[in-house]
Amino acid sequence: MDGGGGPEEGREYRAAELAEAAGITTRTLRFYRERRLLPPPRRSGRVAWYNGHHLARLRSINALLARGHTLGGIADLLAAFEKGRDSRSTAELLGMDEALTPPFSQEEPVRLTPEELAAYFPGHESAQNLSTSLELGYLAVQGDDLVHVSRRLLEASSALVHQGVPLAAVLDAGRDVRAHVEAIADTFAELIGTHLLASDRDPELIAQAAERLRPYTKQVVDAELSMALDRKVRTALEAWLRARRLGGPGTEADPEST
Repeated sequence: MDGGGGPEEGREYRAAELAEAAGITTRTLRFYRERRLLPPPRRSGRVAWYNGHHLARLRSINALLARGHTLGGIADLLAAFEKGRDSRSTAELLGMDEALTPPFSQEEPVRLTPEELAAYFPGHESAQNLSTSLELGYLAVQGDDLVHVSRRLLEASSALVHQGVPLAAVLDAGRDVRAHVEAIADTFAELIGTHLLASDRDPELIAQAAERLRPYTKQVVDAELSMALDRKVRTALEAWLRARRLGGPGTEADPEST
């Protein structure tokens, strides 16, 4: 999905070339085909030709494997996407009991063609950015289209890019943010595990209590993050203004520096 006619735009691959681009062996590629994890290639005589969608699917599989999913689970997830099942059905495929997993996340997935996705990030549509997005789980392959996990994340990322932040930097920041929010989630999960998940409590009552706590956990995180951003951004702006007054042409020295 390279923009601007990049090397992967419209490119086709023989099996060995596709395997090399995806970082797998040709034997693994054949195994994925046999398990129907990949759509059939285009046939020209005895030659099988794969395209960028096959490469994106392989990178998505690699990312899911790295996150601990089994091949059987990945096959079910891909089949669920192909059949258009909703997120609750997908949660069931992952082995989660819906009654004990209240929806803390209420994100709206967005289905996009490669061209529509590129329009969100003009000038930043590189294979590396696509691969990173798949690795982070922001994107998944659905037939010939892509699915972004969250409209809010998609629009926020696009806004940052339009303000001049490179998409690669946005994705790197997303990786850092995820590490921090995972730690925050661990804190709340420990609270719930310690104080709610008593062995003698009714599971339905536990689920109800967890659901009632959902908005308050988000409220605590939002309040703390807002206050931290106020502190950090204000400090950065003040430092920038002070440096500009001291070193900018035609400006007077900062009185505090004399």
